[in-house]
Amino acid sequence: MSASTYPHWVFDNSPIDDPFGYGEQAVQFLRSLSHPQSTLPGLAFQLDPWLERIVRRIYGPRHPDGKRIVKDVWLQVPRGNRKTSTAAALALLHLLGPEAVPQGQAYFCAADRKQAEIGFLEALGIIRADKNLSDVVSVNNPKIGTKSIQSHLDGSILETTTSDGDKFHGTSPTFVMCDEVHIWKNRKLWEAMYSGRRKRGALFVTCTTAGRGRHGFAYERYSMFRDIALGKIVNPSKLPIIFEPEEGDDWLDEAVWHKVNPGMRYGYPLLDEMRDDAITAQHDPIEGYAFRQLALNEWLGNSTSPLFNFDEYDAGAFEIELDKSGKPVDYETDLEEFPCYLGVDYAQCGDLAAIVAAWRHDGGKYDGQITIKPWFFVQAEGLEDRERLEQVPYRQWVKDGHLIVVPGPVVTQEAVAEVIKEIYARHDVRQVRYDPWRFRATAAELLSDGVPMVEMRQGSATMGPANGELIRAVNGRLIRHDGHPILRNHFDGVAAVTNKAGMIWLDKADQKRGHIDGAVAASMAVSSAITDHNQGGLYSRDDILGLLVAA
Repeated sequence: MSASTYPHWVFDNSPIDDPFGYGEQAVQFLRSLSHPQSTLPGLAFQLDPWLERIVRRIYGPRHPDGKRIVKDVWLQVPRGNRKTSTAAALALLHLLGPEAVPQGQAYFCAADRKQAEIGFLEALGIIRADKNLSDVVSVNNPKIGTKSIQSHLDGSILETTTSDGDKFHGTSPTFVMCDEVHIWKNRKLWEAMYSGRRKRGALFVTCTTAGRGRHGFAYERYSMFRDIALGKIVNPSKLPIIFEPEEGDDWLDEAVWHKVNPGMRYGYPLLDEMRDDAITAQHDPIEGYAFRQLALNEWLGNSTSPLFNFDEYDAGAFEIELDKSGKPVDYETDLEEFPCYLGVDYAQCGDLAAIVAAWRHDGGKYDGQITIKPWFFVQAEGLEDRERLEQVPYRQWVKDGHLIVVPGPVVTQEAVAEVIKEIYARHDVRQVRYDPWRFRATAAELLSDGVPMVEMRQGSATMGPANGELIRAVNGRLIRHDGHPILRNHFDGVAAVTNKAGMIWLDKADQKRGHIDGAVAASMAVSSAITDHNQGGLYSRDDILGLLVAA
C-alpha cells in the first residue's frame, strides 16, 4: 500500500497521549462554550468527534516538563467544515481558557481586513453568547483598524492583523491562527510572527483550504507538511492534518466527498448542494477546478487562471517504450516522416531557454494530431541556489535528461543554436519561430545555413492568436506529448489573461519565481504547425473551439 497523507488517526479511536490532562482540559473548555448559531440544547458549541480528536492531539502530548510537543499545526480541510468556528474556539482557549497565560498575545492573521474580521466576529459571537465570558473582556471593534478582545482575568489580548506584517516584528505571540494562507500576498506576516515564537512557546495553527499552483509561501508550507504526513520528514513539533483526495480518487465519487469532508457525516457541508455543484462542474472545466480545489481540498498544480483544461492535456500523454536493456526508445524516429515546426524562447539567465518541436501528423494512426517535445537549457552557475529558492528539482531534472546544463553564468545562444541544427538535420523542419530579442544575430546565422527562421515578436497581436491555437488544440485532445515534467511545470505556471480584444496573453502566475518559457515556445510551435497548413477536419470543428480559460 502506498504512503498516504490521510489522517486516519482522526477516526480510528487510537490512544492519544495526555499525561498531564491538558488535552482533556481543552476539550472540556470548548464544550463549555456557546455558539449563537448552534442547534444543540442551550446553544452549546458543537465539538464533533473528529474535531475533539484533533484538539486532543494538539494539546495532549507533552514533554516530561509539561511543555506542549506540537507547536505548528496545518489543518487543511474543504470549505464548509467549520474552520472559522474551530479557529475562533481555539483562539478563546488561549485567551480565556486553560491555555491562557498572563499577558498572552493571540492573533487572527488573514490576507486582508475583511477576512480577519470573519474570525474575530465569530469569536466575539461566542463570547456574547455566554454572559460569564462577556463580563470579563473588553472589546475594541472599530470599523477601520485593528480589532481586539482583551481579557480582564490576566491581561491577555486577541487581535486581528493582515498579511502586511512588517510592523509585527518584535512581538511575542502565544497563539497565532493563520487563515486561508493560500490567498496571502506574501510571507511577511508569517515571518514576523514566527520570528517571535521562541520567546513564549507559541502555538501556530493554520486553517486553510487548498490553493493553486506549485509556487509561493502557502505551497511551500503545504509541501513540507505533506512530506511530514508521508513520513519523508520526521518532526514531532509539526502536526499535518490534511484532508485531500488520494491518487486515483474519482472527484465525482460521493465516497471521496465523504472521505475528504470530515464534517459531512455530521451534516456539513450539505450533500445536496455538493451534488448540484458537481453537475455544473462536470460540464465546465473552470467550475470543475474550483469544485476540486474548494469542495474537495485538492491542491491543483495550475494557476487560478489556467491556460487550458489540464485534464485534457494530461490525457494526451503517451508512454515511452523501453528497449530490451531498459532504456527509453527514441520515439523521434517515428516522427521523422512528418513536418516539424519549432518555437524558440531564448533567455540568457533568470528564466530558462526553451525549444519546443511540434510534429503535425498528416495521415496514419494519429492523423490530424500534433506531437510536441521540448528541450530546456539552464546555466550551470547558481543551479543549486536556484533549486533552493524556487523549490523545483532542477538537479534531478538534469540527472533524468530533461534539462541541458550550459557551462558558465549564462545560457549561450550557441548552445541553443546547436540543438536547433541537430533537430533540423534530422527532421523535416518547415519553420523555426523565434523572439528576435537577443536572438536575431544567431537567427541570421542559422538562416544562412538554410534553417527556415521566422521572427515572431511577443506582442499580443502575434501571441494572442497563437495562444488561442494552442488552447483549442489541447482542449480538443489534439496534442500528444511524453509527459515532460518541465513543460508541465511551465504550463502550470501560466496565468492566462484576456485583453479587451479577446486575445489570450500568457503571464506568470508567480512573478518572482515562476517560469513559462516552455509554454511560450509551445504556443509558437503549435500555432506554426496549425497555420502553416490548411488543417480543415479536426481543427475546424465547432465543438473544440471554446477557449476554456478564466478571464
